[in-house]
Amino acid sequence: MPGANLTRVEAEERATVVSNVTYQVALDLTKGPRTFLSQATIGFDAKPGESTFLDLIADEVSAIELNGEGLDPAQVYRDSRIELAGLKEHNQIKVTALCVYSRTGEGLHRSVDPSDGNVYLYSQFEVPDARRVYGVFDQPDIKATFDFTVTAPASWQVLSNMPAVSEEALDQETAPGTLEGGKSESCRRWVFETTPVMSSYLTAFTAGPYASWTSEYSNEDGRTIPMGLYCRQALKDSLAKDVDYLFDVTKKGFAFYAKTWDLPFPWAKYDQVFVPEYNAGAMENIGLVTFRDSYIFESKATGAQINRRVETVLHELAHMWFGDLVTMKWWNDLWLNESFAEFMSTLATAEASEWSDDWATFCSGEKSWALTEDQMPTTHPVVAPINDLHDTEVNFDGITYAKGGSVLKQLVAWVGRDQFFQGIHQYLVSNSYGNATLNDLLAELEKTSGRDLGRWSKLWLEEAGITTLISKVQTDADGVITSMAIDQTAPEDHPVLRPHHLAVGFYDLDDQGRVVRTDRFELDVDGGHTEVTAAQGRKRPALILINDDDLTYAKLRLDQASLDFVSENLYRVQDRLTRAVIWLSLWDMTRDAEFPAERFIGLSLKALATEHQSTTFRYALSQISTAAHHFVAGRRRQPMLQLVAQSLWDLARKAEPGSDEQFQLVRAYLGYGDDPDFEETARGLLSGDLKLEGLEIDNNTRWVIIHALAAHDLLADGEIDQELSRHDTTENREFAMGARAALPTAKAKDWAWDQALNNQDLTNSQIGAVADGFSGSGQESLFDPYVDRFFGAVDWIWEHKTFHIAETLLNPLSAGGLYPSSADPRALVEAGDAWLDSHQDAPKALRGMIAQNTAASRRFLKVRSYNEQLRRND
Repeated sequence: MPGANLTRVEAEERATVVSNVTYQVALDLTKGPRTFLSQATIGFDAKPGESTFLDLIADEVSAIELNGEGLDPAQVYRDSRIELAGLKEHNQIKVTALCVYSRTGEGLHRSVDPSDGNVYLYSQFEVPDARRVYGVFDQPDIKATFDFTVTAPASWQVLSNMPAVSEEALDQETAPGTLEGGKSESCRRWVFETTPVMSSYLTAFTAGPYASWTSEYSNEDGRTIPMGLYCRQALKDSLAKDVDYLFDVTKKGFAFYAKTWDLPFPWAKYDQVFVPEYNAGAMENIGLVTFRDSYIFESKATGAQINRRVETVLHELAHMWFGDLVTMKWWNDLWLNESFAEFMSTLATAEASEWSDDWATFCSGEKSWALTEDQMPTTHPVVAPINDLHDTEVNFDGITYAKGGSVLKQLVAWVGRDQFFQGIHQYLVSNSYGNATLNDLLAELEKTSGRDLGRWSKLWLEEAGITTLISKVQTDADGVITSMAIDQTAPEDHPVLRPHHLAVGFYDLDDQGRVVRTDRFELDVDGGHTEVTAAQGRKRPALILINDDDLTYAKLRLDQASLDFVSENLYRVQDRLTRAVIWLSLWDMTRDAEFPAERFIGLSLKALATEHQSTTFRYALSQISTAAHHFVAGRRRQPMLQLVAQSLWDLARKAEPGSDEQFQLVRAYLGYGDDPDFEETARGLLSGDLKLEGLEIDNNTRWVIIHALAAHDLLADGEIDQELSRHDTTENREFAMGARAALPTAKAKDWAWDQALNNQDLTNSQIGAVADGFSGSGQESLFDPYVDRFFGAVDWIWEHKTFHIAETLLNPLSAGGLYPSSADPRALVEAGDAWLDSHQDAPKALRGMIAQNTAASRRFLKVRSYNEQLRRND
């Protein structure tokens, strides 16, 4: 489908032809479970005599009329484009088509809830898939106004970007089969207000019998903003418990952003809809934000999950100004939308919600993601070259989101907070309802800060890779610092040094045995060597932390004395952000084969006993697991896995009853299964014979136990089906499929492989559950046959699956997928290198997935070899 792509050159050319666009779009959702009727009337101005094209992906195009003249669809519609020739100064095109509901999360997705048979629809149009629903000039810089009309079953709730101006009952019935089970019912037609000028990828629809709650916000400009929350009926009781909280968080976000940018919320309403089987975390559709409904917590959630939901709510709300009010001209500035929302949502969460330690969350969660991505062969500049839509497929990553957010935090430190937000205000005001570029933003920041940002932007945004900051300290016999310097190095493949404004913190033990900050100072670091003159003559503390408060983005290497101190005393460090910065540095050293894996595991287990920052806790557990399963020397691996499992269970039993730490520790313990009492413990928790005070074995925890037992082949035949029969829901079907795929048998793996590739009835979420279950359990010998099968299937998957499904199946090692990560890493590296060598011209996104998988396996070999050598030297 080559026409579904769009090059930057084509977009630029089309934007010179087309202007002043208006849309009238009518959708009829009563035509059955596979297709819907789409009718679009598009008015636009053009250069007389010019030609261009309209985007549309449809099952059937029945009528096309341009300026009153009928065109033959067979002649003008091909490769998902409608050719428009002989244009006039003022034009009107009418397109009638049957479009296809999606089962993979793109376009207009249709989901059936097995618990009650209800049908739910929602749209997802980024990166541009509005063309899957109506004829459109689908690029961000051809903004337009939209008038939407939707016909749907009368029992449904239909929403779009703007409030409905009318809802009309129709004297007809829906076609049989519109609802599940062949039911039919009367219809209604919803007509929505005309939108302000906006980009097509931000238009949106949801439809179905969604449960709803309403509120309103007294906007800073005097308007009252209607607000809504929506979810599936099956989840309404769970969401009802959090409705007041979510409205409150959103309202705090309204106030925080309006004050920070001195600009009130600009749109007519604000609905937030939790939808099933969602590929992303959320999407910032103007006035109609969609979220994955796993953010509705039917079972106990970790603090990290609750914290992340708040961040996501505030992330999407930030987009209402930055991305929606002012939109990128082309997808190369996608990073700016996402990085800015990532930075602002963290700032707002830390300063406007109860999650005041959210910068520690950012460091442990988002920044660790960025560091991992930035050390892959697929790393790219924050401002990546985007030549066509396919290039955007590699840009929804840790560089665009997390590194970009961290770099913006550094920019605030570089220019000053007040100056930064004054510049943001001017940028938003100057470009409201239009499109802008990075240069437009930098120009405003240079005016308010007085800093020349040309060099800064080139080094930070236009060059790939990450630098390392190394602390070097010398003292005299009395422990007084005689010299301190920060050296900066860069990797050979990206030899670029960057300017940093950072803080240096001094930390010592207080009289209660706590590690606390005793001094702090800021400085600019530039080039390969910077003298820290402010440190000279001061008494050397126990710990010198460069990048205190995590102001900049770099790998950190502490001086040897500080490293030795924190290796023994991390658990004593009082400040949560400081702990997160240090922990991340130690993990980075472990991944780089500069710090023993067993030592990292030991100090981390010790620190878990006193850690209460939920996201840091979560990521430490993940890092311990990776180190134990993949980094520890071979002959030490099984004893270490058993030690970690027993340690986690001991920590869980000692944790405060009902605490977040207890909950996370039990779930982490269930991920091992390496101690001799595992089956008895897991069975006891499942049956209720074994109880931990404060720990509830709710629905999701039951499935964690079932999955754990399955992964070690400890389930009886039919036990998964029996568990599903207790409560057959969308989520539990996914859990069940993941558990079946986790069984460590050749038969189960072969079943999972076939299901993921060939079962056309699976939803995108079910495919993900099967793929993750497949790769998440089993011995090396079980996966060795899948090395050749995986690389033999790569091309077929890319050709026959949508991008999102291909991404799920071919996912990088850290995220699951069908990549057999537990196979012999040498075989994986050899096969991966061979595939890359023979596919030099493969699409960038596809090569990137294979390159990341191969690089991760190569890292496992390197780090494992380092730890093997350490054991031999002991």
